[in-house]
Amino acid sequence: MRRKLVAELKGKGIQDKRVLEVIGTLPRHFFLDKAFEEWAYKDSAFPIGNEQTISQPYTVAYQTILLDVQKREKILEIGTGSGYQAAILAMLGARVYTVERQELLYKRAKILLETLKSGNIRCFYRDGSKGLSEHAPFHKIIVTAAAAEVPETLLKQLRIGGIMVIPIGTAAGQKMYKITRLSESEYQTEKLLSFRFVPFLEGINPET
Repeated sequence: MRRKLVAELKGKGIQDKRVLEVIGTLPRHFFLDKAFEEWAYKDSAFPIGNEQTISQPYTVAYQTILLDVQKREKILEIGTGSGYQAAILAMLGARVYTVERQELLYKRAKILLETLKSGNIRCFYRDGSKGLSEHAPFHKIIVTAAAAEVPETLLKQLRIGGIMVIPIGTAAGQKMYKITRLSESEYQTEKLLSFRFVPFLEGINPET
C-alpha cells in the first residue's frame, strides 16, 4: 500500500527521491485512529480529534520538499498534530522541535514518536504562535495550519538564510508561501499553490 501511495505521489509531480523514500518507509497507519487505518495510504487528509486533521501525503511531501531538509538542521514545526510530519522531517536527518497547542494531541504524538524512535524529535505543549525563542534561531520553520498573515514572531526565530513554509489565507482561499530570510530585515517571499488547512490559532487548549 505504501508503494502504491508513492506511485500516486509521483504521478502528481512529487519527484524528490529522499522524500518519497521516507514516505514509503514510515507506517502512516500508526498515526491514525483505528477507524481510518484501512484508508491510511490514500492520498487524503483524515480527522485525528480536536477538530484537527492529519494532512494528505501530497501536502506533507510538498511542504517537505520546499524546506529542502539537510542533515542536522534545526527545524521548528508549528502544529504537531498526529506527529506524522515531524517523523518525516526527523527521518530526513533533521533535529525537530515540534509545538502543539492541543494538549490531548500533544500527549498522543509524544508517546507515539517516542515509541517509533523515528529520529531526533522534541515535543512541546505550547502556544505555537510564540514559537520557541529559547531554541532559536532555526534553519527551517514549517507551519501546518493556515495563518491570516505571516507571524512576525516566527520570522524573527528564523536564521539568516533560513526558510519558512507556511499556508496563508482563510477558509475561502489559502496559498502556500515559501519565505527565505535574506538579512536581519529582508525576506524573499514566494506565493505558491493553493491548499486547505485548519486555521492557525493562538493560545493553548488543555485536555478536559
